[in-house]
Amino acid sequence: MRIAAFVLCFIWLVNGELLEADQDASVPEDWVLVERAAPLEEVELTFALKQQNINQMKELLKLVSDPESHQYGKYLSLEEVADLVQPSQLTEKVVQSWLQGHGVKNCHTVLTRDFLQCAMTVQVAEALLPVGGVHRFPPKGKDISKGWEGARPSRSCHLGVTPSVIRSRYNLTAKDVGTASNNSQAVAQFLEQYYHPADLAEFMTLFAGAFTHMSAVERVVGTQGGGKAGIEASLDVEYIMSSGANISTWVFTNPGRHESQEPFLQWMLLLSNMSAVPWVHTISYGDDEDSLSDAYMNRINIEFMKAGLRGISMLFASGDSGAGCRHLTKERNTFRPSFPASSPYVTTVGGTSFKNPFKVTYEVTDYISGGGFSNVFAMPDYQVGAVQAYLKNVQPLPPQTYFSITGRAYPDLAALSDNYWVVTNRIPVPWVSGTSASTPVVGGILSLINDQRFLKGLPSLGFINPRLYKLQGKGLFDVTEGCHLSCLDDKVEGKGFCASPSWDPVTGWGTPNYPVFLKALMD
Repeated sequence: MRIAAFVLCFIWLVNGELLEADQDASVPEDWVLVERAAPLEEVELTFALKQQNINQMKELLKLVSDPESHQYGKYLSLEEVADLVQPSQLTEKVVQSWLQGHGVKNCHTVLTRDFLQCAMTVQVAEALLPVGGVHRFPPKGKDISKGWEGARPSRSCHLGVTPSVIRSRYNLTAKDVGTASNNSQAVAQFLEQYYHPADLAEFMTLFAGAFTHMSAVERVVGTQGGGKAGIEASLDVEYIMSSGANISTWVFTNPGRHESQEPFLQWMLLLSNMSAVPWVHTISYGDDEDSLSDAYMNRINIEFMKAGLRGISMLFASGDSGAGCRHLTKERNTFRPSFPASSPYVTTVGGTSFKNPFKVTYEVTDYISGGGFSNVFAMPDYQVGAVQAYLKNVQPLPPQTYFSITGRAYPDLAALSDNYWVVTNRIPVPWVSGTSASTPVVGGILSLINDQRFLKGLPSLGFINPRLYKLQGKGLFDVTEGCHLSCLDDKVEGKGFCASPSWDPVTGWGTPNYPVFLKALMD
């Protein structure tokens, strides 16, 4: 049996000599376990080689994502991205020599050549990386990362959000479905979460009769696990395919936490090896920012930049813990941002609920909606004006000891996240809630906009944040009521940030008003 341990071993060269990985960055303590594997057991390690032209890539991403740039929408192919970032020949040669010197010969790379996956015994792995904890591997039953699962029971009495409710609230008509042949969208599922085709078909029969739709996923990338369907995976597929109706949909699936140290990395490696992938990806996955190393998150950000350069939109759920809470000492707490929601290179989706739980009314904050400020990543230029306006105009704010006023602020926009109907294991289930519901809804709506753009010969939306912030809320319903939860202590008393006019760190710029949003994004 081979265990796949995704140890992000960062390879550097100094004067042509190999400098071993930053061991703290390679294997954060939260990813490893206390069980020791047998010395002759075979494992597969993934090494991240130092890429070239990172600053050039950042600048190029700004240009292709800025509607005021003459390079807007002029995306790169995967091969062109590879030419830009692939490691130097010297780096590859020295790393290969280092591995072969330890008897490691069974290796393969990706098209971008910046990851190297190698099979070896545990004994050899320990010799290669003696410091970073590589001798410890993922245990059965340990949650290495968190999915923002949609199975949170609701306390309210709403009759239920269905595709017809979504379409009514966001002004989607029966004609607002996909027709472009070159359009596609995707969800990714992790942590033993799998959808069942029969559930999807039944969901569409029950809830999608009023509009043209597809009742089957076009392509599954990876291996679908057996057993019961997961409510998270069911939710993601059913709502991206009913919001982004009649659009080809893929599911990227990782077969489980036992086969990798970080299933999220496996998904990114798939993207780095596929020249043609869907244009919109939604992911209901996250982890506490402080549980991951900075080096790991920075490397993941480079993967997001690579996707943006290809014209791919990456949407992540903002999380279901409000501002979060980290207990530093008995007397001191801080808010706890999540990643990848806090990445400057993804679009993060928060959550709302109806003001009147019995009617399709205007929306207010869902108290669980994740949001706040990164403690690791600086505030990107595209959002400085909006965020500074919030910090200046909204009072009172939580104490500044609880958050970083200079960090990347999120979410960027939002959608309903409360009281969804889902079909899972052939049973219609009510009261499913979380930003893992709002994220595929927004993803589907962006896919519909891509559809209209493709029909007019325009490129995909790609990394939408720079354009989204230039719109300053145009095409979105502003959410101005409600606060989300945070630390239960005497300083903030469980209250995090609050919604306000324009952008806020609870619901972003607000929720989609489809026809207006579409018009604003059609040039």
